[in-house]
Amino acid sequence: MEKIALITDSACDIDEETLRKFQIHVLPFKIIYNSREYTDKVDITAQEVYHNMKTEIPKSSLPSMEDIEKLYQKLDKENYTHIISINISSGISGTVNAVRLISEQYPNIKTYLYDTKSTSVIEGILLKKCGELICAGKSFDEITKSIPKLKQKLHFYFVFGTLEYAIKGGRIGKISGTIGDILDIKPIVGFDEVNGQCFTHEKIRGRNKSISRLLQIGEKIARETSCDAYVIHGNVEEVAISTCDRLRQMPGIRNVFLIGQISTVVGVYSGPGTIGICYAEI
Repeated sequence: MEKIALITDSACDIDEETLRKFQIHVLPFKIIYNSREYTDKVDITAQEVYHNMKTEIPKSSLPSMEDIEKLYQKLDKENYTHIISINISSGISGTVNAVRLISEQYPNIKTYLYDTKSTSVIEGILLKKCGELICAGKSFDEITKSIPKLKQKLHFYFVFGTLEYAIKGGRIGKISGTIGDILDIKPIVGFDEVNGQCFTHEKIRGRNKSISRLLQIGEKIARETSCDAYVIHGNVEEVAISTCDRLRQMPGIRNVFLIGQISTVVGVYSGPGTIGICYAEI
């Protein structure tokens, strides 16, 4: 009989209830300051990272091989036969490869590694769907075959408060930076499906107009198919709440979920002021 475990990394954004309900195992990134190293979501929060950015912008590193090894040892002892690992894009992190290296040492556990070519709520939504399918009695093969199809139905876009942190962090991808800030350009940003890096979907001038454009993208998608909307933010809860209120007034949007703060490791590069929306086709 199959016993399936779900694994992700701490770049994943989803509500705590879902993590507990489906017993999702989270591999933590490291958040590195000049004087100290922290374990993401264990001894430092996203809010603390945003607050500390006033004096120092930390670096991040992928989950340690030791942490991955310990998790596999634990799951092996608990007689798991299969693992589904949903991870941050290989275009911005080596996490997928790190999990692959450890998984090869456990041939008795069949591991399915999925490179989302994205991050944040994309990881979370896919894990939630996997958990629901496990609870529905679907097999490992059935679930893993459905994941790429589920990903095609997810549309994730976001707006930075400023491009400063993405530029300094070196994860800017194909986004033009300094000139955009000077001209108050607030690009609509997404992840490309090939390299899994950020790119400019559309250039908008002005903060309010850029957020309105995020909503218009959802309106267009929802005209063709009903959607759920997942909202994340970078220490701008009031803006996120008002965005949710606007989404709830849109025809075709079935449910709106305020996930909350963007994960710490993503927040290091996206910075304060970020608003993201993922539209999930139903």
